[in-house]
Amino acid sequence: MDKTFKRVLVLAPHTDDGEFGCGGTIAKCVEQGSEVFYATFSLCEESVPSEFPRDILETEVREATGVLGIRPDNLVIYRYQVRRLPQVRQEILENLVVLKKDINPDLVLLPSKYDLHQDHSQVSQEGLRAFKDRCLLGYEVPWNNLTFQTLTFVLLEERHVQKKIDALACYRSQAGKNYADPDYIRGLARTRGVEIGSRFAECFECMRWVIR
Repeated sequence: MDKTFKRVLVLAPHTDDGEFGCGGTIAKCVEQGSEVFYATFSLCEESVPSEFPRDILETEVREATGVLGIRPDNLVIYRYQVRRLPQVRQEILENLVVLKKDINPDLVLLPSKYDLHQDHSQVSQEGLRAFKDRCLLGYEVPWNNLTFQTLTFVLLEERHVQKKIDALACYRSQAGKNYADPDYIRGLARTRGVEIGSRFAECFECMRWVIR
């Protein structure tokens, strides 16, 4: 990226949301020397397929973020119940205030404000409240987005897209979902790349941009 961010914070309502929404960008930021932090708010234990241990997503998110280059100490896991984040809105805001103080990020990647999932929407709203004085980019999750403004792009190379695919492959408990298909992941990155005359890209909603 033209601007190298020193400290990047990814907000993921559920494990794997950050990888789906901005896995390629995470890999690129790490490659360029940014210190990347990843905070997830639910391990979705109630939604884990019965053939897997209930805590499998904790194992998988640790493996996946490691593939992207995020240090283990930079992974923050909260344990709120899936689909119940709106009921703990204030607690989430307080968590974010602590993260802001401890991490002091200059870029925050979070769900788009157009995301329809109640958990994603809540993290987006509280993230905007907590980090309104920082650069904020809302990542794209097409199956949840009612609409999306394709105005901000991060150019990616093949290696960034492959790291995203490799990270998502760590989520073996989620492999049956159609949007986990590597062809779909690569196809979306190719589509966004074509839109700006590149091979691959990820697209973001610019929620706040602060020039210092």
